[in-house]
Amino acid sequence: MSIPFITAEEAASYIKNGDNVGFSGFTASGTPKVVTVALAKRAKELHEKGEPFKINLFTGASTNDHVDGELARADAIGIRTPYQSHPDSRKLSNKGGMHYFDTHLSHVSQDLRYGFYGDIDVAVIEATEMSPSGEVILGAGLGMAPTLAQIAKKVIIEYSSYYHTSFRGFHDNYVPLDPPHRREIPIYKPSDRIGSTVLKIDPAKIIGVVPSNASESIKPFTAPDEISQRIGDNISHFLGEQLRTGKMPKEFLPIQSGVGNVANAVLYGLGENPEIPQFEMYTEVIQDAVMHLMEEGHCKFASTCALTFSDEAMLHFMDNIDFFRDKILMRPGEISNHPEVVRRLGLIAMNTALEADIYGNVNSTHVLGTKMMNGIGGSADFSRNAYLSIFSCPSIQKGGKISAIVPMVSHVDHSEHSVKVIATEQGVADLRGKDPIQRAECIIENCVHPMYKELMWDYLKLAQKGGGHLPHNLKAAFALHETFMETGDMSQTDFARYDA
Repeated sequence: MSIPFITAEEAASYIKNGDNVGFSGFTASGTPKVVTVALAKRAKELHEKGEPFKINLFTGASTNDHVDGELARADAIGIRTPYQSHPDSRKLSNKGGMHYFDTHLSHVSQDLRYGFYGDIDVAVIEATEMSPSGEVILGAGLGMAPTLAQIAKKVIIEYSSYYHTSFRGFHDNYVPLDPPHRREIPIYKPSDRIGSTVLKIDPAKIIGVVPSNASESIKPFTAPDEISQRIGDNISHFLGEQLRTGKMPKEFLPIQSGVGNVANAVLYGLGENPEIPQFEMYTEVIQDAVMHLMEEGHCKFASTCALTFSDEAMLHFMDNIDFFRDKILMRPGEISNHPEVVRRLGLIAMNTALEADIYGNVNSTHVLGTKMMNGIGGSADFSRNAYLSIFSCPSIQKGGKISAIVPMVSHVDHSEHSVKVIATEQGVADLRGKDPIQRAECIIENCVHPMYKELMWDYLKLAQKGGGHLPHNLKAAFALHETFMETGDMSQTDFARYDA
């Protein structure tokens, strides 16, 4: 059958108020870029007429300004899941302008197939190649595109001509069977292919094809600062020590790494450490650092959900694509983050924290316990099931007015049961085999900034007066947070006022 070309505005007109709309991609990579802008414009026009217009937005992970930014500014999002990182989306969520529910990235596709959130009325999927029979080659990110193609009532294809080379062969499209018929996911090493290079979509469901030539609009990360570099060095030296002492197989283990400057610094630290052998990655995104590590011979293979490259790095990737063809495989987020595979491969999972407490609990999402930053993302998919789960962060923020290590985190995303190692620029705390008080002593000694060390020791002594397996003084547990809200400086906390 013939599939018509339509404008972005025509495509947007098929999406109605209250529709559940799914988008391809993972981070900015592989997300639609022109249909969403037209949809935001339509929402604004309808709002000016006094007509309601909001969609329920389902994505693989975060997106970019073309999606979350445009739609948030247009007040066009009713429900949002599973993850967002755009400032405008964050603002809308924190003021209650949309119903954002944070959930694990590995769960969303399955939950949609189960019908937990209703039908997907329309899916918008970015493609770089397409046949009249509905065979599609995706772009730089999969997200939950295979599930959306399967369950959506209608599909809009956003056809990208930005990529000046073929992505054919980089994708591994796979949808697992659902219970009670589920089988094992047959991935036994990061390079194992289990699905199809093409995504098959029923042509009868395709409304039309919308041309696009927009880039992902991903800015390059800044060069690692001194703090990030020290964190990276600390983790790299720790992993080297694990190899020397036989706590890790001599051939090393696959790496999962989160996103951001600290994550990039950690990866560069691994590449610069002669103790670390050539390694593979089984992760949810790869950034510029991974491409460089491949070219330098440090990383030999990466399984991922998305190529979250800066626009500059993406052009370099496309110009040298044949070098990377046997080194990268892109999978749906449901598979890249699947706990079964994480456990089987024995990953070293490295993610970042907003704050951690002295007992090993980690807050990844909520500033001062209330203001959503981004979301839990895939960090719990990996940390709970990894061979070794490492969380890192700078020990202080805002010039020392905030300590990232506190008596009790203001929100718990990862409990002490899932956190094996905490690292800051001060050092590394290996929490394995330690009871709560031993964990506290280890974290205070190795990870807390010198200007907060005495305060943390003061709190631990105060808490121990009450006894218990995990000592806390509930009146004082959030004293640092309260002091910051009162004075703007956590270092002004005085635990003597709670010692009554």
